[in-house]
Amino acid sequence: MSSPSLKEYLYEDTFVFGLRLWVVIGIVVGASMLVILSVLVICVTIRNHRRLRRATSYLPINQIPAVSKEIKEVRVDQPSTNNFAANNGNNGILPTNPDNFREKESDKLMVQLELAESKQGDDNSDSSSFRHADKEPSFRITDPSPFIGLPEFSQLGWGHWFTLRDLELATNRFSKDNVLGEGGYGVVYRGQLINGTQVAVKKLLNNLGQAEKEFRVEVEAIGHVRHKNLVRLLGYCVEGTQRMLVYEYVNNGNLEQWLHGDMQERGCLTWEARMKILSGTAKALAYLHEAIEPKVVHRDIKSSNILIDEEFNAKVSDFGLAKLLGAGKSHINTRVMGTFGYVAPEYANSGLLNEKSDVYSFGVVLLEAITGRDPVDYSRPSNEVNLVDWLKMMIANRHSEEVVDPNLEKRPSIRALKRALLTALRCVDPDAQKRPKMTLVVQMFESDEPMPREDRRHRQNRSGSMETGSQRENSETDKSDNPDSKPSSRKNRTYYTN
Repeated sequence: MSSPSLKEYLYEDTFVFGLRLWVVIGIVVGASMLVILSVLVICVTIRNHRRLRRATSYLPINQIPAVSKEIKEVRVDQPSTNNFAANNGNNGILPTNPDNFREKESDKLMVQLELAESKQGDDNSDSSSFRHADKEPSFRITDPSPFIGLPEFSQLGWGHWFTLRDLELATNRFSKDNVLGEGGYGVVYRGQLINGTQVAVKKLLNNLGQAEKEFRVEVEAIGHVRHKNLVRLLGYCVEGTQRMLVYEYVNNGNLEQWLHGDMQERGCLTWEARMKILSGTAKALAYLHEAIEPKVVHRDIKSSNILIDEEFNAKVSDFGLAKLLGAGKSHINTRVMGTFGYVAPEYANSGLLNEKSDVYSFGVVLLEAITGRDPVDYSRPSNEVNLVDWLKMMIANRHSEEVVDPNLEKRPSIRALKRALLTALRCVDPDAQKRPKMTLVVQMFESDEPMPREDRRHRQNRSGSMETGSQRENSETDKSDNPDSKPSSRKNRTYYTN
């Protein structure tokens, strides 16, 4: 009974163009299926498109990273001839509140060294270890091409875009025998390209996106910069989740290995070699800070990040923590990162970062090269744990000659030593505003004078009010390698903890 009534109902005419009900139902069902299929096709297409974009979006060849395209070189024919006093103004340097006693003690120690050296005259001019025969411009840019013989299609603007297969072949499938070093960031492999060029391949670990972050940071920092004392970024690899950076291979270890590690078996670095390495490092930092826009703050200057080539030229490496500081910005507020013992005190305390933090770290490395000591060494007595504080104490106690690395076969002249110590003390000044720019540090390495005379007079005048015995020290300088000074009563401090 119900069945015939249902059939009759389906065969009834409807108001839709007079069509019967079953015809209308069929049309609606068919149209719905078409809509569903269309939506599915669109979703699959969009998903595939996004997946393809995700594989390459982190390295668009024309524009990634956009900020780095704004990096431009500023012509710097010679280091600035302005004296260090020009840095004492409020020209965008980090605000700091260092202890007054620490400031006065630092000023006093530096004045003592200046007075002592000024009395040395030219007696030891033949042993000036800061001067080198290669008087090249401080910002000379070298760009030898390691790409001859490589496939042309791989050259895409930001260095070379290497395929994963390219780098597997170069590193013998990332063999353990090719490992140069490893850390929390990933592993560095030695490799050889098909044209015979030796390279270092940095394979980043993809821990919660850390590989992507470090990849972007390093490409942004040095993707377009070229300097003889910066390790050169040759190219990159982006395939799926793989992120790799390809650098020139520097085959003579790093400064830490020569001072404290296995490279010591090949001999002790001479004083001249150490100063050449530090001079090259200073030139690289001066270039990053003052010759390009936006400026690059390395944020992890330390002896292990200063590679050395066969001619003992420095190559600053590892830009994984670098930050860009745009024009008009005096500092940036960022999470405190760096290596214990090298981090500037004001950055460790406040998180405010600018190029003066690199200057401090450079000063610590210079002291490390002078003394052969680690920046922090808990195996030593408590008053010698911190290198910076220990050195200031030694100078205050008139023992500056005793701070030289005892492993040196030929000690530097007194004049060269004091000039190096003075440069280091300027760089590790607890007040960031008083630290010199790196261009002026380069001048201190290359000039006969430890610092511009005007700045020396400025410091002497400023220190006169706090030094009651400065006149007496002037007369006693010829009799002693270091002027009289009271022992420092400061307690040893570390400026940064993880």
